[in-house]
Amino acid sequence: MKNSIRSLRHIQGAIFLIALCSYSTWAVAQSDPEEPPQFALHAQTTYIWQSKPAFNAAYSGPNSLSPLAETSYSFTVTGDLGVRLWDGAQLHLNPEGALGVPFSNLLGAGGISNGELARGSSASLNVYRARFFLQQRFDLGGEAQAIEPGFNELGGQGTARRWTLRIGNFSLLDYFDTNPYAKDPRSQFMNWSFLTHGAWDYAADARGYTVGAMAEYQAPGWAFRFGRAMQPLESNGLTLDNALDRHFGDQFEVESDLPVAVAAGPLRARALLFRNRINAGSFADALALGGVPDVGLVRQDQTKTGWGLTLEVPLDEDAGFFVRTSRNSGDLETYAFAEIDRQYAVGGQFSGAPWGRGQDRWGVSYAVNGLSDAHQSYLSAGGQGFFLGDGQLNYDSERVLEAYYRVALPDWTIRVGKLQSAVSAGFQWITNPGYNRDRGPVTTYSLRWHSEF
Repeated sequence: MKNSIRSLRHIQGAIFLIALCSYSTWAVAQSDPEEPPQFALHAQTTYIWQSKPAFNAAYSGPNSLSPLAETSYSFTVTGDLGVRLWDGAQLHLNPEGALGVPFSNLLGAGGISNGELARGSSASLNVYRARFFLQQRFDLGGEAQAIEPGFNELGGQGTARRWTLRIGNFSLLDYFDTNPYAKDPRSQFMNWSFLTHGAWDYAADARGYTVGAMAEYQAPGWAFRFGRAMQPLESNGLTLDNALDRHFGDQFEVESDLPVAVAAGPLRARALLFRNRINAGSFADALALGGVPDVGLVRQDQTKTGWGLTLEVPLDEDAGFFVRTSRNSGDLETYAFAEIDRQYAVGGQFSGAPWGRGQDRWGVSYAVNGLSDAHQSYLSAGGQGFFLGDGQLNYDSERVLEAYYRVALPDWTIRVGKLQSAVSAGFQWITNPGYNRDRGPVTTYSLRWHSEF
């Protein structure tokens, strides 16, 4: 009952905030609708509830997913205040509030079930700055293109060929591996396996944000982007290391339409390379000490590298298939994302149009997550990772099957646009959680509310 009352208060607070933001947007909106806005205010709120029945486990360790039945929830509310500064320049500030209670303190799986939760989440609301960045576009010519307004984008006009520079506080997932069918846990798949490349240990604090700089070049049919961002001071910590000359995350990505097309358009491919310079422990060094290994005892400045490939097949405006594969060097501890060293994932997002629900979306995806040999040996010897550690390990790949259906609710028209809301129901089936065939499988049921404008 207490959890239900708390959840209702969260939803009431979100509705109040959205209404307040709507009024504020109306107050600052320009009177001339033909001119691009100088100011904009957007907001979103997401509530996810999950339930996990009990499952079989031969044993459990300090970092295991509990075999007992559990419930979990998360709540986030995010604002975006955007200001146009001069020609091509925008400044965005995102205050965010978050709370949540994860399964087993977010332990025991490579593919964690809720992408809205971070390690250290609690039932108390934490308010923080999620993003604060400057964006500058430089048009280089070509056909004029309309840039749609939205969250962290004021919109306007640009040319087909252009550079975009960003500097400040943001998430690398905002701009790299922008898979339109598996990206956002607030509206699509919820499991961490489908947020991005599972083996990309992308630079971020425990909430998924960083500080850095990036540049992006766009041209008809292709684009590339690169950037450098801060790593946390310690593995999956909240404090970022501002010594960008010593510790950093570098990434480079290129994407292109392929000379193969379907009715909805050409196939699109994307390739990502990353290099992390971090103060991390090597699995081999920890094992060489003897006894129960601990990467915390052997940390030093080292380099972790990896890659990811994505193929997208469009079916409609907002529907299509995707295939992802990724791998990292696998010799160092996980530093900022999931304990996944290699991954294959396939899935898609589809429309409810065949049964008269054209605004609804549903999706199904399957991921096979794996660990390097060194990582397996470390866990088998009783070592503890940031998320994993059953005390021993009967290794097998971890497999995640997820499906969801998202029902679009009627829009609420306000003076400056539309408040869009959706309710989703989801299901996850995780085989060999934590890469351990002596545990599981695990079933998770999810309900989600999302509103934004």
